[in-house]
Amino acid sequence: MRVNIIVHPNSKKRRIAKDILGQLNVYVSAPPVEGKANKEVAEVLTEYFNVKKSAVRLISGHKSKLKLFEIETNPSTQ
Repeated sequence: MRVNIIVHPNSKKRRIAKDILGQLNVYVSAPPVEGKANKEVAEVLTEYFNVKKSAVRLISGHKSKLKLFEIETNPSTQ
């Protein structure tokens, strides 16, 4: 599944909240420097969706507050 999110770096507390339109807002404590915030967002999404780290991948928005992540919820078994 693909998830559009809005990132709020430099927050006091890590959390995920939905706005009135259902948009996911991810708050992380890391600064938006050298991919630190992106890495922490991936960790938060991993916990939120209860998946492995390898199941979360940033598709677009590497340098933007608006990001698109792909979450593999049903890993294929081979």
